[in-house]
Amino acid sequence: MLIIYPKFYSLEPEKRERIINAALKEFAHIGFEKASTNEIIRKAEISKGSLFNYFNSKKELYLFLFDYIQEIIDKIYTEVDWNETDLFERMRQIGLIKFKIMKQYPQAFDFLKNAFNETAPEVESEINAIGKKIIESGLGLGYKNIDLTKFRDDMDREKMMNIINWTIMSFAEHQRNKVDSFGDISIDVLSEWDEYFDILKRCFYKKEEQ
Repeated sequence: MLIIYPKFYSLEPEKRERIINAALKEFAHIGFEKASTNEIIRKAEISKGSLFNYFNSKKELYLFLFDYIQEIIDKIYTEVDWNETDLFERMRQIGLIKFKIMKQYPQAFDFLKNAFNETAPEVESEINAIGKKIIESGLGLGYKNIDLTKFRDDMDREKMMNIINWTIMSFAEHQRNKVDSFGDISIDVLSEWDEYFDILKRCFYKKEEQ
């Protein structure tokens, strides 16, 4: 459930962004347990202790960042052309939009990458639930209004979709692990992605649809 933070959202947008970016960087760099709220305050250039006027605890601030990132992820799907019913063209489109958003908000995706490896007992269960929700929501939207008649009839459709899902998630994880920051991700990743899509398309589409 989304929690509203009236005091935080009453701040000037520039100050809010300073606090958010400072928190994203601190948590991404050293994880939840070692992260220092004093360091976040210093980097955000706000008065000592003022952070807790907006959030009751370090955990509350940490979990708030997931709500902030969900809003960024939602921007991806507002730009998608839902009239495109070809699965692989849809995925190419989403990939291009994701690339643009990731380059625009690298700190947010750096935080997310590191958060999914977080093992601190205080937040681990919440992170697992959030991660599952983000993945399921993204895959569900990605397949919205897809033309399934293009797929071969001589193979189990569920298994074909599983293979596509596993390929997408494994490729994304591989690319995440190659860079220290999403700010360093290269446009070349999209060309490599296309090569995998072409292979999957040849494997799973009917001949006349390739």
